[in-house]
Amino acid sequence: MDLEVRHLQLVAAVADVGSLTRAGDQLHLTQSALSHQLRDIESRLGAALFLRVGKRLVLTPAGERLLTSAKDVLERLRQTEHDIRAMGRDHAGVLRITTECYTCYHWLPPLLLRYRRKFPRVEVRIDVEATRRPIEMLLAGKLDLAIISSTVNDRRLVSRPLFSDELVVIASRRHRFAQQTHVKIAEMRDETLFIYPPREESRVLQDVLLPAGAAPARIEEVTLTEAITELVKAGLGVAVLARWAVQPLVDAGTLVARPLTARGLRREWRAVMPKDLASIDYVKEFIDLLQKHAPTARSRDPNLAKAATGHS
Repeated sequence: MDLEVRHLQLVAAVADVGSLTRAGDQLHLTQSALSHQLRDIESRLGAALFLRVGKRLVLTPAGERLLTSAKDVLERLRQTEHDIRAMGRDHAGVLRITTECYTCYHWLPPLLLRYRRKFPRVEVRIDVEATRRPIEMLLAGKLDLAIISSTVNDRRLVSRPLFSDELVVIASRRHRFAQQTHVKIAEMRDETLFIYPPREESRVLQDVLLPAGAAPARIEEVTLTEAITELVKAGLGVAVLARWAVQPLVDAGTLVARPLTARGLRREWRAVMPKDLASIDYVKEFIDLLQKHAPTARSRDPNLAKAATGHS
């Protein structure tokens, strides 16, 4: 594109006052600078924009056409600048978020209610489609913040620690695991393991079991946690889920949860965002709320004790 905003401003100013000198006063430029810019525009477009009639510059048909567009573009830019400045003053804007775990979407709504009370003019958009590729979407400018547990090594992004949680093996009360204090990795070889699709993205399977030579006897991909827990309750297999997500079922005595290995398996969650967003007040406040009301704080905040689904 050959035209720039300064060219549009020049055409609008000259058309308004009919003189390079007076237009220069308006734009805070010298007459020679404006004359040079005008010749540059006409050269780029291959058409004269003004004709001199006496002491006044008047628009040619090409100039009239450009002026119409210039007025529209400049007005849109002025309105956009005004809106953006107002957003800054009024703490308004859009915050596009996703998580790396479908479970998290079930404890976000109560948190969003708290957030909305403080920032009523910030629209929070949850992008579920970006769940499987949050970093890619952040770098593409299609997300503002992602809640993830995977490692991030990109200088264009910054991260803030949020919370840690434990992944546990869940089984029916009649399962042999119910009699144990923990589950050894090797014991998973004999089990049917329910995981979320696709199996290539199951971190427990790909990062823990397979490297240890403990591939389960059977792997079943199930989309919903509710379905997984029902299958586990029926004694048809086991699953590995976040402890906080299944704790209500454990408390109710409908299934048991055991650590995977004596040391347990933990994840560290963090908020990741582009560097230029890290200092914005409504982004920082959202992260503060995440830290204070993380799912591991459910016992402290009953409003967050919701049913959950997950992707581990």
